[in-house]
Amino acid sequence: MTQQAVAESRSYAVRRIPMLRPLGWLARGWADLMACPVPGLLHGLAAALWGALIVVLAADRFWLLAGAFTGFLLVAPVVATGLYAISRALERGEQPGLGTALRAWKPDDHRLVVFGLLLALAGTGWVLTSAALIWTQTGAAVRTPVDFLRLVVLAPSGALFETWMALGAVLAAPVFASSVVTLPLLLDRQIGVLAAVFVSWKTVLTHPAPMALWAFLLLALSGLGMLSVMVGLVVVVPWLAHASWHAYRDLVDTSGLAERN
Repeated sequence: MTQQAVAESRSYAVRRIPMLRPLGWLARGWADLMACPVPGLLHGLAAALWGALIVVLAADRFWLLAGAFTGFLLVAPVVATGLYAISRALERGEQPGLGTALRAWKPDDHRLVVFGLLLALAGTGWVLTSAALIWTQTGAAVRTPVDFLRLVVLAPSGALFETWMALGAVLAAPVFASSVVTLPLLLDRQIGVLAAVFVSWKTVLTHPAPMALWAFLLLALSGLGMLSVMVGLVVVVPWLAHASWHAYRDLVDTSGLAERN
């Protein structure tokens, strides 16, 4: 199966892009959001409400909350799937709406669901790992952001915060490489999940510097959205979703390959 996926992935070439091309993706993503704002803002509102619910449920458990927020970033591409369909429709000169986003999740195509579940497992694994590390290593309850700053970031001995960050990076880097173009590719083309993941890795390995910049922009803008008491996510989530579609279209050459309608 792996050999078949590798062979399938070789049908998709990776285009060369300049270092600052991710800024162009943001510009085009913003244009898509302005052209069809309602579906995007509804997706963003759902993400913001979900983030607010996490805060309410874990308000006095920051040891859990810290991992939950970073885990949310791992599964965010799944939330954006319908918005990739909006951007594709705009690219085709169509007039998309909320129905366009909803129809992206076809009941007879399980590839998106399978990959979404894999991302959810990765996110859950990080939440549990983060919580276990903080809970076992601090020796005290980490209930508030101040506790986290005092007991983890400014820990008097050891390197707990550095370890926490390193573990997060160890998990986030391969997840990012595995997902950066995978969901738009699955939505757009008839390709297997594993082959799409291989294409995603190929794009990252071909362009390590631009993709590192893209990862930083995704993280920074998502962080700003969360720091604004989740309100910023209403705009940030759809903006980055539409931009991610343009990242896929710039990076992956799909000419002559079967589309998924």
